[in-house]
Amino acid sequence: MQPQIPRLEIRNLIRLYDGRPVVDDVSLQILPGQVTCLLGPSGCGKSTTLRLIAGVEMQDSGEIYVDGKLVCDTIFRVPPERRQIGLIFQDFVLFPHLTVANNVSFGLKGTKDEKRARVNELLDRVGLQRFIDGYPHQLSGGEQQRVALARALAPRPRIMLMDEPFSGLDNRLRDGIRDETLSLLKEEDTAVLLVTHEPDEAMRMADEIALMRNGKIVQQGAPYNVYTRPVDRAAVSFFSDANVLQAQVNGALAQTPFGHFLAPGIADGTDVDIVFRPQHVRLDFDRGGTGPNPTPSDGIAARGVVKRARFMGHESLVEFTMDYGGPVLKATVPNVFIPAEGKVMWLTIRRDRCFVFPA
Repeated sequence: MQPQIPRLEIRNLIRLYDGRPVVDDVSLQILPGQVTCLLGPSGCGKSTTLRLIAGVEMQDSGEIYVDGKLVCDTIFRVPPERRQIGLIFQDFVLFPHLTVANNVSFGLKGTKDEKRARVNELLDRVGLQRFIDGYPHQLSGGEQQRVALARALAPRPRIMLMDEPFSGLDNRLRDGIRDETLSLLKEEDTAVLLVTHEPDEAMRMADEIALMRNGKIVQQGAPYNVYTRPVDRAAVSFFSDANVLQAQVNGALAQTPFGHFLAPGIADGTDVDIVFRPQHVRLDFDRGGTGPNPTPSDGIAARGVVKRARFMGHESLVEFTMDYGGPVLKATVPNVFIPAEGKVMWLTIRRDRCFVFPA
């Protein structure tokens, strides 16, 4: 069986601003029906990458392909309107003087009946048929978002580019709209590139995550792999709070108050950071192992004193100052657990959930 041709492929894209690379050698492949999230902090080059793909900005180097056909390099360029690429942005940009139906049909080709049939189909699928003759100002933010989605899908684009499309919605609406949008895009077999700075959104929506930093993709893969096999300390911290222990390698081992950690391939004498997430800390009231969140572990316990504890809604966050000094460590416990400030507890970390990186 021959491998499937990517719906969208970008190769070695580079975009310079004042001689500085804002997009730096970025390559991606997205298959039909696949959702890839371009995830990273503000200013890392995500939106610029989308503008290059859409054709509203030109790259300084690199190539863009749709269904295996070149649409843009530094010499050849297919105009944006002929790339069969849809766009959805944070601001919905609906035309206030047009009805919902006319907003959705804007730019559609075909007869009046064909346009009307496509509008009816999409509004029915996004649950807005009753507003077909209404105007944008009569709709809620979530309803406007769905109209924008229907308009973007109307011409049956092969690729959908989405730039922070849900950030303007309140939390109550956001999850439902995201799920509806994802379902509709997959039904249309559209390749989706979604830009976001929110890890939770990327984990919820993506088949693949491309983690971007300083114009480069530093890690790419399935959400589970990106989360559980981070490439560096910054990748851990981007997805969640992180605790860090500092140590030095001796004989391929890094010694800490919690015991030693394997550091294969790292030279003796190298300073390392041992990084672990708060949910992978076990808390015990005594060294014997009675505590609120027993977790299998082969680590060694260290004693800490509660500095602060807060209930976060679905879990509790407890911060500790440790007997050995060093940084304040955090632990999360399911449900309500609010020990008093000054309470002495034992902390054990899961060695199999720790990451060792050169400092």
